[in-house]
Amino acid sequence: MRWRGRRQSTNIEDRRGTGGGLPGGFGRGRRVRRAGGGGIGFLIIAAIVLWVMGINPLTLLTGEFDTALAPGGPANRQTTAPARNDEMKQFVATVLAETEDIWKKVMEERERRYEEPVLVLFTGSVGSACGFASAASGPFYCPGDKKVYIDLKFFDELKRRFKAPGDFAQAYVLAHEVGHHVQNLIGVLPKFNQMRRQMSKAEENRMSVRVELQADCFAGIWAHFTEERGLLESGDIEEALNAANQIGDDTIQRRTQGYVVPDAFNHGTAAQRARWFRRGFETGDLRACNTFNAAEL
Repeated sequence: MRWRGRRQSTNIEDRRGTGGGLPGGFGRGRRVRRAGGGGIGFLIIAAIVLWVMGINPLTLLTGEFDTALAPGGPANRQTTAPARNDEMKQFVATVLAETEDIWKKVMEERERRYEEPVLVLFTGSVGSACGFASAASGPFYCPGDKKVYIDLKFFDELKRRFKAPGDFAQAYVLAHEVGHHVQNLIGVLPKFNQMRRQMSKAEENRMSVRVELQADCFAGIWAHFTEERGLLESGDIEEALNAANQIGDDTIQRRTQGYVVPDAFNHGTAAQRARWFRRGFETGDLRACNTFNAAEL
């Protein structure tokens, strides 16, 4: 991706090295429910899955978190540290700027206003309006404060452990999280949050897959217009498609536990994630990303 020398977003909140987690250790963090026992092996698998796939969107949308994690609570009282302007920060700031420019144009064409999200950089752990998260949770979007959160070490893990190298693979991950922000603005996430209260766990998972695949499709729309701006290089789309394949539910489950449990999917299979990203990329049209009316995902 041709990103150097381009505008960088100012919507960056750099909390790296500021002790962004809860005071007093992990004792007041987000509760994790064990499913059917487990032990150390289960926890290791869960940590790997969370690292790659991000926090389950069903959890992020509930709003059922400790009050200490609410805006202004102890978890959000950050100390101040000098902001670093390393290359990776410059990269994500540039990608974020490109999402701002493109989504502003796309939304204006539909007579909607695009409210720019904030990207929070953290190390180790972080508090948000959606609760406490560790770096093992991977990148995530919080609709409660309209911020995207990422520990930049995730990109090293994406390349090393999950064989998804390349700057456009990284850009795809960020564009996917911004896609959730777009969903929040157009009412998809609030509607899902309302509906899920009457859903069974299986129904929640199935609907969650449609939410995630739409975010992949929105990431593809961003890639479509990024190509129109002449910023893509040879192999960029292949990098994004490879990343989508590597973090599909079935791929993750096979890698971590050796078998696949479709009822536990909440992000979509490798084929589904790649297919919906490609649909957004090829069409550049929001209407093509209606995963909720699609008979086949």
